[in-house]
Amino acid sequence: MRRPFYGWVIVGVGVLVTCVGFGAMLSLSIFLQPMAEAMGWTRTGIATAAMLNYLCMGVGAFMWGALSDRYGTRVVVLCGGALLGLGMVLASRATTLLQFQLLFGAIVGVASGSFYAPMTSTTTRWFTRHRSLAVALVSAGLSVGSTVMAPLARWLITTYDWRTAMLVIGDLVWLLIIPAAFLVRNPPAPAAGSAASSGGGPELTIGQVVRTPQFAAIALTHFACCAAHSGPIFHMVTHAIDRGVPTMAAATVLSAAGLASLSGKIGCGIFADRVGPKRTLVAGLTLQAVAIILYLFSGGLASFYALALVFGFAYGGVMPLYAILVREYFGERVMGSAFGAVALAATLGMALGPWMGGWLYDALGSYAWMFVGSSAIGLGAVAIALTFRPPRVLGGSLLTAGASTS
Repeated sequence: MRRPFYGWVIVGVGVLVTCVGFGAMLSLSIFLQPMAEAMGWTRTGIATAAMLNYLCMGVGAFMWGALSDRYGTRVVVLCGGALLGLGMVLASRATTLLQFQLLFGAIVGVASGSFYAPMTSTTTRWFTRHRSLAVALVSAGLSVGSTVMAPLARWLITTYDWRTAMLVIGDLVWLLIIPAAFLVRNPPAPAAGSAASSGGGPELTIGQVVRTPQFAAIALTHFACCAAHSGPIFHMVTHAIDRGVPTMAAATVLSAAGLASLSGKIGCGIFADRVGPKRTLVAGLTLQAVAIILYLFSGGLASFYALALVFGFAYGGVMPLYAILVREYFGERVMGSAFGAVALAATLGMALGPWMGGWLYDALGSYAWMFVGSSAIGLGAVAIALTFRPPRVLGGSLLTAGASTS
């Protein structure tokens, strides 16, 4: 009897660790208003912790990606899960804003970088067929995390307080991620060899990769994409509350966006397997920019749900495509390092949005200019994505091909 393909177990682990890991970090948007009221901290001050999250996660993603190439993904995910739980637990005891920013922003941020890039890199090595779908499913954990953690955090805050809620979420990180890490394996040699020989792109060094114009284009696109959607995602719940939506209902708006993001990841993953990641990416980025500007006209709960579905589908659908592009353009040997470097650029964009949205709100009393600026940056991402060209290796030298891939 033929044994089930273990690659799907890797996908399942990837979904779980990204769900719990990123869900824990992204739950800060639910804590924003109750923490501001209970502690007297400004929205900008709390959003600064989110900015530090993404800055530290970007540095962590590159570091963890390189470590996974050298020591394996199992060790990386195990250490990251232990560190993430510690950061959440310690942050729940913070008594000053600076303590909270350092504990939640730095520790949780570095730890969160240990999940997506290493698990995505491992997943691409397990799959030859259905690679886009498999990576999309791992990326779907990000959406499930927001969908599950947002109402859980809101319920815990309402039932107890923000400190207890954050402590419980930290404990859940330990209980779920650490055991799951022991299921992570590298693919057997034949699977790795067949994947490597299946047209997976040239085998370059990380030094060659980061010097190519193709890497710069992918990294800049990912940066602009994340800078565009991170502010609206982080401030979505608070914006809805400001517009008169009840607090629990506002939290479910974020959950709706998370569910739509899940469907976007799977749908765009299937679509990318058929028409190519570049075309799918350009279409998703365009839809994202349009959805963001429509937040200027949102009012009641129904309009917030409708926008959450469109916006969530768009930003969720594009996220797994960057890993596919990196794998196809630069090969699998340095996939962890290369995608970690791209993720570093992306997290710089993720760091910009929440802080800028909080600063604009505190300065102007409205999120309107955040949505205008975010949409403009999103259109910039579309323009950069249209320039993608594949690298070509000839005689050991890296050249730029004249035709684009779709």
